Parts: sequence; C-alpha cells; structure tokens
Amino acid sequence: MTASPTFRSSCRYLAVALLLFGLAGCSGLAGVNRDTFRPYVPEVVQGNFISKEQRQVLRLGMARVQVREVLGTPLVASLFHGDRWDYAFSIQRQGVAPQNFRLTVHFKDDLLDRIEGDDLPSESEFAGRLIKPRAPGKLPVLQASEEDLKKFSTTPASRPVNPPAPAAPRTYPPLEPVSR
Repeated sequence: MTASPTFRSSCRYLAVALLLFGLAGCSGLAGVNRDTFRPYVPEVVQGNFISKEQRQVLRLGMARVQVREVLGTPLVASLFHGDRWDYAFSIQRQGVAPQNFRLTVHFKDDLLDRIEGDDLPSESEFAGRLIKPRAPGKLPVLQASEEDLKKFSTTPASRPVNPPAPAAPRTYPPLEPVSR
C-alpha cells in the first residue's frame, strides 16, 4: 500500500511552509549585536597580583619572612632553586586585553639579594585596566527654561499642605498573654 497523493502533497506543503517560516525568522536577526551569540568566557585569574607600591616596600637585605609578609606566598618556589621565588600574575577578562606580570626575588643567606621583573602598575592603574572601554553616550541637555523653573516654585501658597502625622501611642499591648 502506498500513501495517498493528497497525503504526499500535504506533506510537501507543510515542508515548504516550515522552510518559509524558518527563513522569515532569520530576517529578524538584522539588528542583533555581534556579541549576542558569543559564548560566556569566565574570568581567569592566576597567581598573586603584586603592585608597584608593594615592590617599592622591598629593600635589599630584608629577611625571607619580611618579603613573604609584603608579597605573599610565591607562586613558584623550586626545590632546585631554593634561593629564588617567582611571583607571576595573569588575568584574562572578556572584552579587555590580558594582563600578565612577573616578579622574581633572589636571596643570598636568607636575605633579599636581587629583584627582577616587569614594570608593575599601581593598584589604581591596574583597576583602570580591567574596565572595558565604553563609547560615551549622548548626554542630555542640562538646562531648564523659566517655565520649567516656575513648575517647581517654592512659594508658601503653591506648596501642598500635608496633614500632621498621627501621634504614636503612649502604651503598648503586652507581647505575651498574661498568665493566670
């Protein structure tokens, strides 16, 4: 047995109708922003951020404990290079350029001997780098005409009279029922 000709033609009409509806739905995407269908990328932060202010506190001859108090725990402290601590920091945020900084401190006889690394930003500079730049929008005109100012006149006749608030009761009912 075969399907009737009317059934096959109705299936064709249905397929054409679905195709047309699908194409019509795509035409509404003209005003969609490019970022609408971009997948979410989580913020990835690795390491310890060391600021310019922290770097300026370091002095040659400081003990390891003092350096750890200023900079925190190093990201890399190798067993093979016990006199070297590496601090690395990287952050990747969607819409902002990746930030990467590194700092290496070298010790000699448990005292700070040498400091190597990148030019570090201050805390405020770093915070400014994490903000996605925005195009300035159109600002409204902040000017009032004389007619606009007259709407907000403060003359006593134009102020509405508010009735006085009811006085608070002097006594309050008990919070718990009186026991007998």
